[in-house]
Amino acid sequence: MSLLRLIPAMCLSLVACLNPIPVFADDSGSTRPMEWAQPVEAQYKLFQMSPTLYRSALLDRGTVPTLEKLKVATVISFLPEPDSRWLSKPDIAQIQLPFRTSHVDDADVLKALRAIQSAEARGPVLMHCKHGSDRTGLMAAMYRVVVQGWSKEDALNEMTQGGFGDSTRFKDGVRYMMRADVDKLRTALTNGDCSTSPFAACSMKSWFQSANLP
Repeated sequence: MSLLRLIPAMCLSLVACLNPIPVFADDSGSTRPMEWAQPVEAQYKLFQMSPTLYRSALLDRGTVPTLEKLKVATVISFLPEPDSRWLSKPDIAQIQLPFRTSHVDDADVLKALRAIQSAEARGPVLMHCKHGSDRTGLMAAMYRVVVQGWSKEDALNEMTQGGFGDSTRFKDGVRYMMRADVDKLRTALTNGDCSTSPFAACSMKSWFQSANLP
């Protein structure tokens, strides 16, 4: 099935063709594809995407024992405001990468994917936002296609139908994914580039810094 058939053109900006989704699409797991993120803890919408990557909604002190059980070594937050008061474990690193899905660009995605990959080298990683749906959902989907080699269609299916929240939250993420150039993102990630464009703000900053070196 093509992407255009998956999400008709009239739905690309509003995702009006998607129905609201409950927290878990299927509690029994009988029809949930095994390759999708699997539920771990319903209260925090905590799912396991791979042996080294988890996703969730906003966490609190009650999740610390679960993180320890899962051997999570790094927590990546996509929230704009820092809040590390709930996590006081010195052996769990914290990274904050705020962004908004309505203004996300390739540089945001590359920064998040690079942080995830670097952190995975030290142990399991958990990424989260407030609701565990839009910001976390977009980065989870981009991890699927750029790092794991999924098709956009498969990643969009998981993102919008995986039971991660109200479907109205996905419209900006879907819009970005539809226009993203996966090959350019993958090349930039491999080469250590901050963006897919040499004219991006981060690319220009790096160029000027290197040009001013003696």
